[in-house]
Amino acid sequence: MFEKIDPKTLKENVFSLIGDQWMLITAGTPEHCNTMTASWGGLGVLWGKNVATIYIRPQRYTYEFVERSDFFTLAFFGREYHKALALCGAKSGREVDKAKACGFTVAAGEGKAPYFEQAELVLVCKKAYWQDLDPAHFLDAEIDGACYPGKDYHRMYIGEIVEVLKRT
Repeated sequence: MFEKIDPKTLKENVFSLIGDQWMLITAGTPEHCNTMTASWGGLGVLWGKNVATIYIRPQRYTYEFVERSDFFTLAFFGREYHKALALCGAKSGREVDKAKACGFTVAAGEGKAPYFEQAELVLVCKKAYWQDLDPAHFLDAEIDGACYPGKDYHRMYIGEIVEVLKRT
């Protein structure tokens, strides 16, 4: 069971949530969605709105879903789901039904944005902006070489957080 909460009441450490525990980025519809594990992203305030920033490489199947959708969700899970999140990061939705493989149940938030009922915390985000990362703008050349040897630069999306759901 989830309750809607104000994002300003979140007590979780976002650095730990995103960087250590990971998150699932999901887009599409409850009937046809795809998800991927991410450990890069951010939460903050921009343009007077609570926002989430995510980064997706163009070859990821989830990229196609985020491109076509007005909304995406970020879902955070307990440590018992670490193996499931590892699978969602290693396998492509083109070949595997990740939700089925992980035993996840799809639910829908604001704008029919898909998320998984097994999550502890869900942020429903309405896309507000995107931009492709430009290697000419790296001030630290090591980032380009270390993170982009294939020159497959991420697309950054900024989404307004329109709903926060926390497991009760």
